[in-house]
Amino acid sequence: MKTIKGPAVFLAQFMDEVAPFNTLDGLCKWASGLGYKGIQIPTLDKSIIDLDIAATSQTYCDEFKGKINAYGLEITELSTHIQGQLVAVHPAHDIMFDVFVPKELKGKPKQRTAWAVDQMQKAGVVSRRLGLNTHATFSGSLLWPVMHPWPQQPKGLVETGFKELAGRWLPILNTFDENGVDVCYEVHPVEDIHDGDTFERFLEATGNHKRVNILYDPSHFVLQQLDYIKYIDHYHQFIKAFHVKDAEFNPTGKKGMFGGYNDWKNRAGRYRSPGDGQVDFKNVFSKLTEYGCDVWAVLEWECVVKSPEQGAREGVDFINRHIIETTTKRFDDFAGGADTNKKELRRILGI
Repeated sequence: MKTIKGPAVFLAQFMDEVAPFNTLDGLCKWASGLGYKGIQIPTLDKSIIDLDIAATSQTYCDEFKGKINAYGLEITELSTHIQGQLVAVHPAHDIMFDVFVPKELKGKPKQRTAWAVDQMQKAGVVSRRLGLNTHATFSGSLLWPVMHPWPQQPKGLVETGFKELAGRWLPILNTFDENGVDVCYEVHPVEDIHDGDTFERFLEATGNHKRVNILYDPSHFVLQQLDYIKYIDHYHQFIKAFHVKDAEFNPTGKKGMFGGYNDWKNRAGRYRSPGDGQVDFKNVFSKLTEYGCDVWAVLEWECVVKSPEQGAREGVDFINRHIIETTTKRFDDFAGGADTNKKELRRILGI
């Protein structure tokens, strides 16, 4: 067994134009002051980290890491959720996802994909330069618009989609492998990797690439009505990153899993601050600990009711209360259990 590390916080949802959330120093001081020990760092905003510079400069990376360590914090993982998403975008989503790319790439899907792949490969190099061995990202999606089979999917469509997705990711995965870093895909709606079956499809399509792993976030499984505890039983060997985010699913006679095109507040499935939703975190932490999952417990805040400031303040104590300090003793050690020779063992059995 292994004690989960933490508490840590994902900075993406807290970044803002006002202090202290508008600079890396401000965010580090804020997180450290609340009692966090680690931060997961988004990489799209160059004011936080510039992947282009970091990929070629160890000095830049050393200074970046030193600044964070000076606040008593560790880097848990770099995050390329947005860049990973842009590795594979169905044309139906082109316009909406163009909001995330540099102005000169808008309306140019092929160039956008090439830029995203380049960003991902740089993130693999930078992760190594920072001494990290895990990385958080999304898979992107070519198949989500045909998720519900109507009209019926042409035979071979899903296989073709995963083959193409794997083909785009293999050069990235190889770069991460060269740098000794695991790629942890957040299993998430609107991604081609959104549950267990789709993770297995992708893993197989990559030839069981050893760098394909999982960022486990039970909130997304609540919204899908998937057994998030048994998921750990199935995939614990792949779980190498962990988001602590809660959710609730309250279907009515008018709406269910698909949400009726409502905003987040009025959907049946909603994200909540940890402890305010339906996730059994006591069982989640216990399972991850028993299986020896070497992960940071990283708070991800996305709540439709509670403020991010309150969610972050409460998240420290919530995670601390759920982290299990693993035992080195058995409950019956007092009864003795010294090694015994074979002759003595046979005598105990009366043989």
